[in-house]
Amino acid sequence: MKIKPDLQFSVLCDDVRREENGKFILIGLFEAINAKKFPATHQMLFVVNRWCKGEGTFTQKIRIVNTIDKSNVFQTDDQAFELPDIDRHHTLISRFNNLLFPNPGKYWIEVFLDNELVLNYPIILKELK
Repeated sequence: MKIKPDLQFSVLCDDVRREENGKFILIGLFEAINAKKFPATHQMLFVVNRWCKGEGTFTQKIRIVNTIDKSNVFQTDDQAFELPDIDRHHTLISRFNNLLFPNPGKYWIEVFLDNELVLNYPIILKELK
């Protein structure tokens, strides 16, 4: 029987490390990017998602969308994961390199589970004057 999991959290950050004891360290949590000019390239960012309270095999996809023209800045391939039982959790770490943001403004981070949107939240791109 397949039980749809909950998204425990989704975090946007600069880097992710894992300690020897298995704990994750999320470095540089943020919600905005400043750039001197546009189009702007952001070297690296991570989206960290933890799924829990589910059972079965699932796919996650993350998309970054420009709110002005609804175009995709980037979209991951489907990322498969399994929750063997209801008491397990699974953390997926997605690294994005050299993202090109065409203009300042609001973009959406969208998280999909089995091609269904489960969460979206903004990231703001600001032009430094």
